[in-house]
Amino acid sequence: MCRCHLRDTSPKYNPKDYLNSKGQHSVVLQAVADHNLCFTDVYVGCPGRTGDDRVLANSDLFRLAGGPSFSPGEFSDCQWSRDTSSSGRRPSVPTEELPVASELKKRQAPKAPELPILERRNWLIHLHYIRKDYETCKAMIKDQLQETQGMCEYAIYVQALILRLEGQIQPSLELFQSCAILNPTSSDNLKQVARSLFLLGKHKAAIEVYHEAGKLNEKDWEINHNLGVCYSFIKDFQNSEEQLNAALQLKKHDRTFMTLGKVHLLAGDTDKAIEVYKSAVEFSPENAELLTTLGLLYLQLGKYQKAFEHLGNALTYDPNNYKAILAAGSMMQTHGDFDVAMNKYRVAACMVPESPPLWNNIGMCFFGKKKYVAAISCLKRAHYLSPFDWKVLYNLGLVHLTMQQYASAFLFLSAATNLQPRLGELYMLLAVALTNLEDVDNARRSYEQAVALDQSNPLVNLNFAILLYNHGDKNGALQQYQELERKVNILKDSNTEFDPELMDMAQKMAAALQVGESLEWTKPVKDPKSKQRSAGATSKAPGSSQQPLGTNQALEQAMSSAAGYNKSITLPTGVSPHSQPKPPSLPLEEEPDVETTPTSPDDPSRAPQPEESDPSTTLPPLAAKPKVKKSKLKQELN
Repeated sequence: MCRCHLRDTSPKYNPKDYLNSKGQHSVVLQAVADHNLCFTDVYVGCPGRTGDDRVLANSDLFRLAGGPSFSPGEFSDCQWSRDTSSSGRRPSVPTEELPVASELKKRQAPKAPELPILERRNWLIHLHYIRKDYETCKAMIKDQLQETQGMCEYAIYVQALILRLEGQIQPSLELFQSCAILNPTSSDNLKQVARSLFLLGKHKAAIEVYHEAGKLNEKDWEINHNLGVCYSFIKDFQNSEEQLNAALQLKKHDRTFMTLGKVHLLAGDTDKAIEVYKSAVEFSPENAELLTTLGLLYLQLGKYQKAFEHLGNALTYDPNNYKAILAAGSMMQTHGDFDVAMNKYRVAACMVPESPPLWNNIGMCFFGKKKYVAAISCLKRAHYLSPFDWKVLYNLGLVHLTMQQYASAFLFLSAATNLQPRLGELYMLLAVALTNLEDVDNARRSYEQAVALDQSNPLVNLNFAILLYNHGDKNGALQQYQELERKVNILKDSNTEFDPELMDMAQKMAAALQVGESLEWTKPVKDPKSKQRSAGATSKAPGSSQQPLGTNQALEQAMSSAAGYNKSITLPTGVSPHSQPKPPSLPLEEEPDVETTPTSPDDPSRAPQPEESDPSTTLPPLAAKPKVKKSKLKQELN
């Protein structure tokens, strides 16, 4: 306890009563502090001449301590300051200037209620938790639980949160269940129980607990949102959509829009996903993640103008958004601007140096620039970072196939088929590698698998027909050629333009098989100029780019020696997956066994693939040469 004098100006009434021992006008301040130097009581207002005992006797602290009340005249002889008057009498302080104990009692504020022992340290536990001082927080929780014999709900709740942050999901679940037992009417406790179950992979159990929490609080949007996420993990997309829409009706949130868009994409409804992302951008126009996702969707659909617009807006609000940077680089790479794309990738490499899609794209840029050793180095780094990404293995197999390293190509392509067993083009490239390794039986089986899986690509049938013709099975080659005609007629009706090399090789194959009628590759049109354009244009689907990732000259030279090793009557096997550039796909977490799930936002441009080349033998020129292009998403998901 201490007292001090607060200096003041001379009061209007009774100024002498406020003179202290130093002859200055003041009022007395009495303060009490604890061992931590925290004030526990403050009393101020007595005139400067009032003695210490008189101040204490008139303070609230004295009465709270059980001391007697004193009248204003008591202690006057021993406590007043030195008399400065000429009469020699000690002046007494007027009664009306000092507050009486009864008057103080009336003006006293009501005493704050004492906190029960169960909740006494909750504020301090919360303070240490939000400061992330977890060790001190756990020590205080331990003391609190010892005092309360484990009955403090908040202490158990915070301890469970800390354990979950440390990765101890099962112990946190048990503690949250204890909180739910102590307070069964709290929806927050049930939400945390369901969250722990979700993290343990028990999605159905989490759904049940979330429904129980929803009964306690029907207007909590987070419960509906989490229910939608749980339903999406068990692939119940209809219920997931209902719960997410209910969450948006209660409260619009960016996270809910993103999840709803992903659910539509997982269900294969791209149009609905775009509408959801449009609504999300209207609600939150400065969200770079939403703008990037919408731009990638437009890119996937071939709407490059809208894609550039949204990706540009995303980079405006967040210049370090590596997903948008990778998407822009991929578009430039698709159009053959490898140097500009590499500049974009350099910026992204500073932010995400360990990104597998980034190194995959860099590797394919080097491949397009005919720097095959650098391409293999970058692709192997991508493979090291993501050993189960079949696209990286696909590209590695293609580069090795281009460099005539057929054994290495076989290893990478066979690994890719194990990870993606439903893509026909993989089996076709595998058959090419096996053919060059002189394993005809397995090459034939691989072609049969490719034909069974790919119902739209005529090049699979053409290459299979070449293999059969080279080994004397003209009837089988004729059947594959007839299947080729059927696919070409279907694609021709949809105004698809074919690669002139494909048309040339098919005509030579028809001549070798002595097929009477020649195959028409274009739909009859009135404008002769359009015929000339279709005859001279490269293979292109609506909305795709015409620019391949590589050049015919380099790849033709790479395969020329492979075609020249056998200059007899038999024809070397052709390799030419007819593919088109594919824009990068959506930023979604891939779900297992969901074939229609788009790839990650920084997904590499689809693998370059080989195409037919002209021969140098006496029979129709059916030698193979790869051409780098990216396959379309539809072909990938077939």
